Amino acid sequence: MGDLAIQIGMIMLIVAPTLLIIGVPISVSMGLPAVIGMFLILKPEAVAITSAQRVFTGINSFSLLAIPFFVLAGVIMNNGGIAKRMITFAKAIIGFIPGSLAQANIVANMFFGAVSGSGVAAAAAIGGVMGPIEKEEGYDPAYSAAVNTASAPCGMIIPPSNTFIVYSLASGGASVAALFLAGYIPGILWGLVCMAIAFIYAKKLDYKPSVIKGLSAKFMAFVDAIPSIFLIFIIIGGIISGVFTPTEASCVSVVYALVLSFLYKSIKIEDLPGILISAAKTTGMIMLMIGSSTVLSWTMSYTKIPTLLANLFLSFTDNSIIILLLMNLVILIMGCIMDPTPIILIFTPIFLPVALELGINIIHFGVIMVFNTAIGTITPPVGPILFTGCRVANLRIEDIVGYLLPYFIALIVLLLFVTFVPALTLTLPGLAGYIY
Repeated sequence: MGDLAIQIGMIMLIVAPTLLIIGVPISVSMGLPAVIGMFLILKPEAVAITSAQRVFTGINSFSLLAIPFFVLAGVIMNNGGIAKRMITFAKAIIGFIPGSLAQANIVANMFFGAVSGSGVAAAAAIGGVMGPIEKEEGYDPAYSAAVNTASAPCGMIIPPSNTFIVYSLASGGASVAALFLAGYIPGILWGLVCMAIAFIYAKKLDYKPSVIKGLSAKFMAFVDAIPSIFLIFIIIGGIISGVFTPTEASCVSVVYALVLSFLYKSIKIEDLPGILISAAKTTGMIMLMIGSSTVLSWTMSYTKIPTLLANLFLSFTDNSIIILLLMNLVILIMGCIMDPTPIILIFTPIFLPVALELGINIIHFGVIMVFNTAIGTITPPVGPILFTGCRVANLRIEDIVGYLLPYFIALIVLLLFVTFVPALTLTLPGLAGYIY
């Protein structure tokens, strides 16, 4: 089985990236190599039955119910006027900083990502509103798009986060509540790093502050944003206090966002079919990827590929620092060609046993995985947030890559801190009693 496992592993490692590079859909790129591997180890009639069972088993999870509801909540917020209120609030609190419109974009992405759970939704909603405003104020559109793109992945790390829910599934049941809490400090640090780089650019380009004048105007901006921001406290507070599960919290977020959007009169009854269809399409893509990656994970587990790779890592070196650096390097490279969901579903079963062997906490490793894949979402050629940021700004990727380079460097340095300073991720879950 050892030689056969190596052969199957090589087939999957070669076929999957090749299919992705030539433009084959991600779910097919993961599922096809798995099925090829199955034909080498199972009878033909067993392949169809086993693969169908694995797909069903992969998506038949109560925790995964949170994903379609958080996706729906994000679409509602995207259309419900919530983004504009968060931008106004952000301008009110940081309008005194040079390049304050860019800073407001970053803060608004942090807030919006924290209530929608989606970096792509944040990039589309905040970038779509901020781009024209910044252009009117004389900002370089490429600079504005780079700021929006670099800061949007905060929504993958600051809870609630669909990506953490996927990791919980892939890891065999890591606490979603603990993962949510663990994401706060790294997610906020991501935003602060983006603010620092945007500030340096703004000073260099001589962008002025954009102050909301008058205490009353600032107070009204705060009051107007309270209902939207309060959703964060409802979701996280409800989960931590045990009032509801993450899945129930996702349902609460849908109802709350819908009621709020109706109160703002930014969504009408006739808009609901389009919103539901948009959310269903996104959910369908995610679930198909999860199902396909489950087949791939099963094939790898059956042939003991994770064990072989784990032994390979540990035989190469027993230095935990080098092994963690190698893992990060692999995930960063995969992030250039794959979405976060399949990366987490494929590589968590491979790398997590090695990480646990090294004494790394399962929650800490989850944050490392998600933070790493978040960088991949803004990295060409596949980065979904990069494409979204460029699309809403009507720019090409090559137009903004120059501005993005300092963000890449700074975020990789921050990834190293997240990797080698566990306190950044484990302090809050520990204080809440999730880690003993």
